[in-house]
Amino acid sequence: MDAGIITKIYDLKEYLTGVFSANQQEISHNDTPFIAAKRVKAFEKFSKAGFPHSALERWRGTDLTRALNHEYHTLPESPSADLDIDKIFKCDVPHFETLLVSQLNGWYADRKNLLQVFPNGMIIGSLSAASVKYPALVDAHYGHYADDNAESLTALNSAMWQDGIFIYIPDNVSVEQNIQTVNITDFKQNLFLNTRNLVILGENSHLRLVQCDDSINHDVTFINSVTEVKIGRNSTLDHYKMQNKDDHTTLINSMYFHQDEGSSLTTNAISLNGGLIRNFSHITLDGPHSSASIYGLYLMDRYQHVDNQVYINHAAPDCESRELFKGVLDDHASGVFNGHIKVHRDAQRTNAFQTNKNILLTDKASIDTKPFLEIYADDVKCSHGATIGQLDAEALFYIRSRGISEANAKILLMYAFAAEVINKISISELRLRMDDMVKKRLRGELSQCEQCVLNCSTHVHNKVEFAIDLAKI
Repeated sequence: MDAGIITKIYDLKEYLTGVFSANQQEISHNDTPFIAAKRVKAFEKFSKAGFPHSALERWRGTDLTRALNHEYHTLPESPSADLDIDKIFKCDVPHFETLLVSQLNGWYADRKNLLQVFPNGMIIGSLSAASVKYPALVDAHYGHYADDNAESLTALNSAMWQDGIFIYIPDNVSVEQNIQTVNITDFKQNLFLNTRNLVILGENSHLRLVQCDDSINHDVTFINSVTEVKIGRNSTLDHYKMQNKDDHTTLINSMYFHQDEGSSLTTNAISLNGGLIRNFSHITLDGPHSSASIYGLYLMDRYQHVDNQVYINHAAPDCESRELFKGVLDDHASGVFNGHIKVHRDAQRTNAFQTNKNILLTDKASIDTKPFLEIYADDVKCSHGATIGQLDAEALFYIRSRGISEANAKILLMYAFAAEVINKISISELRLRMDDMVKKRLRGELSQCEQCVLNCSTHVHNKVEFAIDLAKI
């Protein structure tokens, strides 16, 4: 982020305190008694802690001062029942068949059909509506995985969310269709948004979930999103988070995954644009023989800032986790990677591996990387590593010696660097589309009007090709 002293002109905490006090009954009118009590306790925690600041260890490299120094509108009204969902929420990824779940300004968009119950028992819809119709199911999981004590923005979300997406997959159900959630902001004023999602997988189930963040206008927006995910025994979740926001958006994306015995998680966060993005992934492996693969790719330029925080909590024996995060930072862009693996005393025979690699294209770009292991068991295989460097001069010379221009040679090297993460996407149609988007981003052709990383527009999709004769290499 750009340097300079920022004069505080607005007390956002005081404003939110007043909003919560004046609108508490409206905010919580669909709550179960359990959720209502959690709201009050969560706001007490936020009121005491306030917004996070760079003096805190987890926020040392990310300063929210500029993002918080705006007058925001909060508690947006729910969308009209007459909203034309098909007109606003479109995705033209070729051959990418999904069950599209739409969210507008934090609200589940389809107000005529707040909950869908499928023949296999799957339930998808509004979290607020689910807490009314399925209170026991929601209470059994809501707030059990997110940590209001450790993260004040999670506490703020627990206090002030109005709606979000609820997904329930029963035992022994393998969802063949990809589920894609699209969260769009479209507001005529600066918007401070708290949105809450809850995803529950029963035992022996399987789900592929793609989460996309998008915006229609370019007003200043602060999105504080919290998603809790329970992965039941012997269940599998393939999860993707796609981010291509404008430079006026601050996106705080907090994901809490809780894994039971024999479960498997793959999650991949790809950040191509955004003023300030913070991805916080908290994974607890709570049952033996569970595994987690956590991937991330970030391509930032100008004064953009990205912060990836990963906390893996190995609480059970015979589990495995693998982390791979890669970043390319250009211009004055800045980044943070903080990977923390904790292995409890009883988590014997743990395998945990962590890698962060970064390329800085200018002497103004910066990355603060801190891989960290905290191990209390003695029978483990754990490793971590981080690299920061520039493009390989020898490789660049070799490619140029084959008759390729310097600009194209640099693009080719950056693409090869990023492709390792892109290739981890198991959905072939999504992988091909992301491959194209990364190529466009590296060539400087990913304009801000292409707001969604999945190019949700009516334009015809054209495959991106490098102007490079690979036969020369």
